[in-house]
Amino acid sequence: MIQRRMDGTVNFYRPWSQYKTGFGEADGEHWLGLEFIHMLSSRRPHELLVEMEDFEGRNASARYSNFSVGSECDGYRLQVSGFTDGGAGNSLIIHNDEKFSTFDKDQDTSTEQNCAKLFLGAFWYSNCHNANPNGVYRWGEDKTINAVGVEWRSWKADSYSLKAISMKIRPAQ
Repeated sequence: MIQRRMDGTVNFYRPWSQYKTGFGEADGEHWLGLEFIHMLSSRRPHELLVEMEDFEGRNASARYSNFSVGSECDGYRLQVSGFTDGGAGNSLIIHNDEKFSTFDKDQDTSTEQNCAKLFLGAFWYSNCHNANPNGVYRWGEDKTINAVGVEWRSWKADSYSLKAISMKIRPAQ
């Protein structure tokens, strides 16, 4: 389990140093750490499973047969491919080949803004996101502040914050 959101008990709006080393508790909300994710995924091929739940009790998933995260000197660049739809759609497609960004380390491809600051999260933002799993924990649909929640746009659009989301990796089968 490299990431889990489930109840809003952990603040995910954190600096680069904490995303690098990880935070939270393994049995609750947490981020494993970019350095650990890189070390795990660079040794042999891995796959990624993203599972999510909305506030109405519906579940969906997205599976990627190829997943890796580059080294810090390459910005912990995401490599993801081989999508299989479990009802959630492919929100990671625009995040592939992007560097990781936080509010204090802007590595996204937007020339006008820092996506992590604008959308109150941290992720492999492009210009800016279709997925924001490290965004602000909110309770379902809320259009008062656009796209800052825990989001997976291809499933629930950008005004719906998910109840739960987890990202799990394992060696490729």
